[in-house]
Amino acid sequence: MVKIGIIGATGYVGAELLRLLLSHPKVEVAALSSVSFEGQEISNIYKNFLSKTNLICESAHDVVEKCDVIFTALPHGLSEDIAKKALDNKKVCIDMGADFRLSSEKEYEKWYGKKFTQPEIHTESVYGLPELNRNKIKECSLIANPGCYPTTIELGLMPLLKNSLIKLDNIICDSKSGTTGAGRGLTLNTHFPEENETFAPYKVGAHRHTPEIEETLSVMAEDKVNVTFTPHLLPINRGIVSTIYCIPRDKVNLEEIHKLYTEFYKDERFVNVLPLGDTASIKNVRLTNDCHISLHLNHREDQIIIISTIDNMIKGAAGQAIQNMNIILGFNEAEGLNLIAPAF
Repeated sequence: MVKIGIIGATGYVGAELLRLLLSHPKVEVAALSSVSFEGQEISNIYKNFLSKTNLICESAHDVVEKCDVIFTALPHGLSEDIAKKALDNKKVCIDMGADFRLSSEKEYEKWYGKKFTQPEIHTESVYGLPELNRNKIKECSLIANPGCYPTTIELGLMPLLKNSLIKLDNIICDSKSGTTGAGRGLTLNTHFPEENETFAPYKVGAHRHTPEIEETLSVMAEDKVNVTFTPHLLPINRGIVSTIYCIPRDKVNLEEIHKLYTEFYKDERFVNVLPLGDTASIKNVRLTNDCHISLHLNHREDQIIIISTIDNMIKGAAGQAIQNMNIILGFNEAEGLNLIAPAF
């Protein structure tokens, strides 16, 4: 059994990783770490783990020493030194934060206010969107797990960009997320009275996922892509829906676009292109590693509208990380991720 460690195990993403990994048939969760709860059993913090595991939160150093694969579920700026130690000890590190998502240190400093602390290992990292970089992931020991919003947008646009079918300078990405995306720490805008029975955008024109989205879409297009990205908070726990507006280079036929998407994703276990006339919904991907995509045209038939939905905690975080782990370890990609959304 491959020994797994989670650093940052008591945040929402860390707890979701643990929940999924405890049911994975080919790995053993051997160690957990949490600065805030060091020395405490995880089941005292999250009661859903009662009788499922008696693991105690310990130091990050101990997790790296004990484990073969280390997941870092930490705020930005805290994963690089851990990743360096993991690589030096021939371990695999899958970072759930933002530390390795941007290739440019200048862009990272602009958006996150920090420089790289271990610049030499950034060239070893691979952006962990399996549908884009599967072959690179197979050979890698340091994965930058994608952000949740970027995952919906990148999967939604990849077939069009790979086939040079849309203009690259006026893509609008209008995204809505459940509040778990903000993390476990309390903030005013996720406080129940502030978020319940309302719906509003936040970080308008300045969200940190913007450079990640633009960089990855530019790789797909092999040209510079600019987006307008506006996130919103929904008064729900989990799920993301992104509505993406783009202008085709030439007149398009929706049936042909649908055929392109269906063919492009036909071998992808976790990407489902819905029949024409259906609309992707958070409900149908909740608690799964799936992405649902629906395709539409506006009434003038001069704008393509893509709707892309995921569970932000699974395909947008923990599930995609496990998918990357499965690829690296040579397991079936769906191992531990054969999840079906509740019907209601």
